[in-house]
Amino acid sequence: MAAESAAQRNLRESQILARKIDLLLDVVQTSEGKPFEFHDIQSALAEKGIKLSRTRWHHMKSGDATVRQPAEVITGLAEFFQINPSYLLEADGEVPERIQSELELLAAMRRAKVREFATRTLSEVDSETLDAIAALLDDSTKY
Repeated sequence: MAAESAAQRNLRESQILARKIDLLLDVVQTSEGKPFEFHDIQSALAEKGIKLSRTRWHHMKSGDATVRQPAEVITGLAEFFQINPSYLLEADGEVPERIQSELELLAAMRRAKVREFATRTLSEVDSETLDAIAALLDDSTKY
């Protein structure tokens, strides 16, 4: 197999960064329990002397490889989300413990909602079948 070109590597890294940012925005919340908005992140980075324009943010979130992201922006984002900067760029990097805990909590909440819906909808189904459905749901929602 041919070695990965610089353009291919840049595209892959841009897509990894976009997925990681989306994951962090889905999982990490403000102290009020709301998702972080662009202006929250922009303000926090500005306090550290790092400029983040809405255009750059769009390029980062969309995985656009035509715009190279400066190391200080990556480091600033990592500090903002309280993670290791390498996590943002590594495809197979270990998920930070705090993020993993949040993901597990979200998965448990989703399973509970699906289980509650199934119980209400399938109320005439015997308990053995409901247990089998619950087991399937647990298996399908694990990471």
